[in-house]
Amino acid sequence: MARINYDDMSVKDLMDHIARAQNALASAKDRVRVDLKDKIAALADKAGFSVGELFGGRGRGRPSVVKYVNPNNRSETWTGRGRKPNWLVAKVSKGAKLEDFAI
Repeated sequence: MARINYDDMSVKDLMDHIARAQNALASAKDRVRVDLKDKIAALADKAGFSVGELFGGRGRGRPSVVKYVNPNNRSETWTGRGRKPNWLVAKVSKGAKLEDFAI
């Protein structure tokens, strides 16, 4: 690998060099991460497990069920968990009751 003389580089050249190095590092990390995930998945599969069974994660519980729906736009729903959606906050602030939107 060629040696780079940073002392002779301008500020702009140094900044460009740093940006290229950061991009190269991110790409290298992504390649290593994908390779490692594949290896771990293969080992888990060989042993009869899924990666989720070994390390847990989001797939362990039951999916949340929709409990509330916006009657003006049925695609806007809420499970009752987490922050209330803006459409529901607006309607409740105008005097509606939460039960009015229950499915």
